[in-house]
Amino acid sequence: MTDFIQLHMLVSYPPSNLNRDDLGRPKTAIMGGTQRLRISSQSLKRAWRTSDVFSINLESHIGTRTKEMGSKIREALVSGQPLIELLHGKSIDPKSPQIIPDKDAKIWAHAIASVFVDKPPKEDSKKAAESSDDDNSDKKTKKKEKASNIDHESLKGEQLVFYSNNEISAIQALVSLLIKEKRAPKKEELLGLLKEELTSVDVAMFGRMLANATKYNVEAAVQVAHAVTVHEVAVEDDYFTAVDDLNRGEEDAGAGHLGETEFASGLFYAYICIDKTLLEKNLGGNKELAKTAIKALVEAATKVAPTGKQNSFASRAYASYLLVEKGTQQPRSLSVAYLGAIRDSKDLLGSAIKSLEDTRKKIDSVYGKCWADELIMDAHAGTGSLDKILEMIC
Repeated sequence: MTDFIQLHMLVSYPPSNLNRDDLGRPKTAIMGGTQRLRISSQSLKRAWRTSDVFSINLESHIGTRTKEMGSKIREALVSGQPLIELLHGKSIDPKSPQIIPDKDAKIWAHAIASVFVDKPPKEDSKKAAESSDDDNSDKKTKKKEKASNIDHESLKGEQLVFYSNNEISAIQALVSLLIKEKRAPKKEELLGLLKEELTSVDVAMFGRMLANATKYNVEAAVQVAHAVTVHEVAVEDDYFTAVDDLNRGEEDAGAGHLGETEFASGLFYAYICIDKTLLEKNLGGNKELAKTAIKALVEAATKVAPTGKQNSFASRAYASYLLVEKGTQQPRSLSVAYLGAIRDSKDLLGSAIKSLEDTRKKIDSVYGKCWADELIMDAHAGTGSLDKILEMIC
């Protein structure tokens, strides 16, 4: 039987542009025939998994999503610096001596990184290669010639890969071994880099897809809806100027820069569904790590805002209302509560809370409760607390 945890949140953001479309405008959606402001699930998940809340609570259990792994492996081979430092932005000293010649480092790094973006080598590939050394000498020569032409750009993969922390540790162990023994990686060593067992909570929560290694795909244990405003929204334009401090107005009294940006404000409904059973399974049955991960997710979801245009608008906000439901029945969103845009200029938040709770009661009266336990934090009324919710969940 599957255990589900559902979060229903109301968060109010002042004028902001938290999540932009291809034209730089705040993302929107038509709902119930009216335009609403929208924050994509990708933007929300990115903000949460890169937040201090995650890094403090989960420490070494956070993965890395990048196209740059091949380049970073090359740098680690050349410099001898730990791979994890390079992945976190530390650069190598160009004057330091090369531990592994750059020509070899590029070839070896390409072989390692290709495991995650190409079809991984089969276990019998080494034996097959040994039995056909003479027959395939021309092919080996061509492969060497091709490998020798690898440049730094070609080390950047076309596929964005989510690496778990234990996969990064395995790559680091192999890099250290190659540096110590001054040799290229063997095919059987490459086999051990992809991991089915995970200790990275963000990979376990939000999943990953490896197109050419589907055995190592991870089904997301956390589903995040696009947050939408409970009311109709019109995106506005902000015309702004910047003054040149050294312009004394003697020749040109105009501004040093003119610009225009779009913004909007709104009260958002956000919905998160956590499959606790699947999360524990993704984490190899580690229930304590799963509890810590859920706690970090709930805290981040209620406190952390997307980073878009924060320096321009300082639109950080905490959730004003949070309803948590636990149970084993099929989950459901309560977004239908806002299918009709709320129009209450005096108490928008109060009306949004009432609409949510009324809709929930009506759905429960028809279908029966899909939850066995519940808890509410209502900052509008000053009742409940995040600590109590975290205690109930974890």
